[in-house]
Amino acid sequence: MVAPKKANYEDCRQKRLEENKKRMEELKLTVLAQSLRKISSPKPSPMKKVNRTPRKPLDLSAVRRSNRVADKPPLDYKEIPIEPLGTRRSYGKTVRDLSNRVYASYEDREYASGRADELHSTLQSDFPSFVKPMLQSHVSGGFWLGLPVHFCKSCLPKRDDIMTLVDEDGAEWQTKYLPRKTGLSGGWKGFAEDHKLADGDALVFQLIKPTVFKVYIIRVNQAEDSEEA
Repeated sequence: MVAPKKANYEDCRQKRLEENKKRMEELKLTVLAQSLRKISSPKPSPMKKVNRTPRKPLDLSAVRRSNRVADKPPLDYKEIPIEPLGTRRSYGKTVRDLSNRVYASYEDREYASGRADELHSTLQSDFPSFVKPMLQSHVSGGFWLGLPVHFCKSCLPKRDDIMTLVDEDGAEWQTKYLPRKTGLSGGWKGFAEDHKLADGDALVFQLIKPTVFKVYIIRVNQAEDSEEA
């Protein structure tokens, strides 16, 4: 029962293959497939021969230079000997001798600040004021005077301005006020040196005008004078 069915299937399959082959020959599909295979497989191109010229050695004696520096003599890159450790290079400015700095004692500093507080309490309240004890950075070296931040924000200009410092004799000094750094920069050095301010001195600043300070100086060495007296 099974054998005839299998034979019939094979016969039908073989017949179908012959029919398909016959149709392909009629349509010339076999020829078309062979022609496509020839087109799709390109022939390898022969390698081109390149005639390479030998490179010339680089002439370091004549280096190409910009037109801006063509008329200037070429730079000479020579090794600069390194200075031995322990020596200081001079840049044309005199080096400050800070070995003679005198630092105030704690007792003298407190005495001067106390007297400044007493003077501060007697000033008119209509004019804002504050006490500023002096440090070495205020009177030597950097000569930068930082002011109280809350005072600067509430009483002083919001932009860079010139502040006038008036001492007890009525003499005036111009200083540069920097609100971003809340302090006095240019001109403060002249005021400090002219009044021979020292570490431990206490200054009372009274703002008598929007850009004018009345400055009272309490000397730290007045403590020694009072003890001797």
